[in-house]
Amino acid sequence: MKITRRELLTAAGCLPLAGITLAKTPEIASSAQFPFKSGFAATDITYLDSGSQHPLSLGAVSAVQNYLAKRTLDPKAANYDRDDAGLLVKYAKLVNADVEEVTFVQSTTAGEHLILRALGLPESGGHVVSDTLHFFGSLPLYEDMARQGMEVTWIRDRDGRIELDDVRKAVRPGTKLVSLSLISTINGFQHDLKAVCDIAHAAGALVYADIIHAVGCVPVDLHGSGVDFASTASYKWLMGEFGLGFLYVRKDIQPQLKRTCFGYYGMSTFQTHIYPFDPPGDTIVDYAFHDNATGFFALGTRAHTVIAMLHHSIDYLLATGVENIQGHSKPLIQRLKNELPARGFQLMTPPESAAPMVACACEGARTKLDQRLSDAKVKITVSETRFRVSTSVFNDMNDIDRLLDALGTA
Repeated sequence: MKITRRELLTAAGCLPLAGITLAKTPEIASSAQFPFKSGFAATDITYLDSGSQHPLSLGAVSAVQNYLAKRTLDPKAANYDRDDAGLLVKYAKLVNADVEEVTFVQSTTAGEHLILRALGLPESGGHVVSDTLHFFGSLPLYEDMARQGMEVTWIRDRDGRIELDDVRKAVRPGTKLVSLSLISTINGFQHDLKAVCDIAHAAGALVYADIIHAVGCVPVDLHGSGVDFASTASYKWLMGEFGLGFLYVRKDIQPQLKRTCFGYYGMSTFQTHIYPFDPPGDTIVDYAFHDNATGFFALGTRAHTVIAMLHHSIDYLLATGVENIQGHSKPLIQRLKNELPARGFQLMTPPESAAPMVACACEGARTKLDQRLSDAKVKITVSETRFRVSTSVFNDMNDIDRLLDALGTA
């Protein structure tokens, strides 16, 4: 079946506002059902690119429609409640954190920058450790910090892995921060985050983790790992959209941080003394901040439509169980790990990697593969020198068959 025009316009948010009515959000299955194709619009595209941007589920689209009905003053939506605080509770449960430790951010990168600023970096100088499997968008960040006088140590990968022995050699007394991606966007390598944190903490260093390629597709236990900071956006396996993510800041670390955000959304007390009928006071405004991550890092307004859809998406993840989602992906990914090298493609992903991603090095990949994939209506990530396949809850072995047929041989 092909996607209908109405389904396409609905998913894209392009239906006329005057036509918005309250939608019935599809029920969430009480047990894992794979492949979960019925939760998404029918399409003739074989989509194996959820690690770049996850398709919106029909339930998430319905949740947005209900929010938009409220915004168009539909009387039927008068009692609609967006419940920002409730979403933080759900996210905290998903990653095993306390709700006081999580807050909204615009993106994963925004969270990483907020942490660096709160640590006084790079102005205070010192030593930072990162690795070459960290998000490629963060590489210039730490290179520029080195230009500003910080000492930055890069751990290079060996056969697609960052070895713990190399972490031990890089981290030393005086190291301020170890910054990494829990699962690498490059090839799906997954750090032993607890082991890295143990090494860093023994030397007095803190650890930041980019978890965008982990949360929602592999189990994430922030408390269990001991990580100090972690951030993610919602448009990948959280099944949300661009413009909203989450930042985790360990509770006992928060008092050690420098306040750099003074956002209205983080305030617990706010009383002006300058407007008509204000109570008298010696200051322009009396204010205080919540004693939590939101109080420390909240800035301006949030992406309300994404909050609406994430209520549905995270409910689905919690009900289904991320460990079950990971289990569904394993045979799909394992088949690719077995067959792609046999077809002449150079595997970049470690065989033991449990993330739902497989990457291959392929010189001139776009020239060789773009037309093949387009003709077959198969969507994966393709760059000049590599390609990456990423699965989700709606994929099955037939999708892998179509991909392999389209790729052919190297």
